[in-house]
Amino acid sequence: MFDISWTEFALIGVVALVFIGPKELPAVMRTIGQYTRKVRSMAADFQNQFQEAMREAEMADLKKQVDDIKNTSFDPLKDVREDLSAMGKDLQSSFDAKPAPEAKPEPVAATPEPAPSEPASLEPASPEPVTEPPAATADAEPAPAGEVAAPESTSHPA
Repeated sequence: MFDISWTEFALIGVVALVFIGPKELPAVMRTIGQYTRKVRSMAADFQNQFQEAMREAEMADLKKQVDDIKNTSFDPLKDVREDLSAMGKDLQSSFDAKPAPEAKPEPVAATPEPAPSEPASLEPASPEPVTEPPAATADAEPAPAGEVAAPESTSHPA
């Protein structure tokens, strides 16, 4: 706080001892200590009151900001709603617009199909032989190409 060294304190003490005297020096020192304590206490109270006033001012400022935000009715989806509504209006106007008349295709005259000269048969004219692959078994021999293997009879004793 004060830039006073020990030598300066010693000089003040010697001067006080000479001018005040040894009898009254303890009472003067006690009184100086009490005044110093009061001054420090008042400084601490002032500092605390100042800090409290700053906190109240900050709180009032924060409360004002919160109230402003609350009163502005913040809506993050407002732009999206406006865009969708504009798109809906555009679509509605495009549906309401009448398209240009289109040329209708001319009907095609139906031509009679020629009558078949031969009666249709239910069977194909040239049947192809159907071959099924033989069942794969461990002891069965493969059938020669072009022939169908006869199914083996397997009998299991009961």
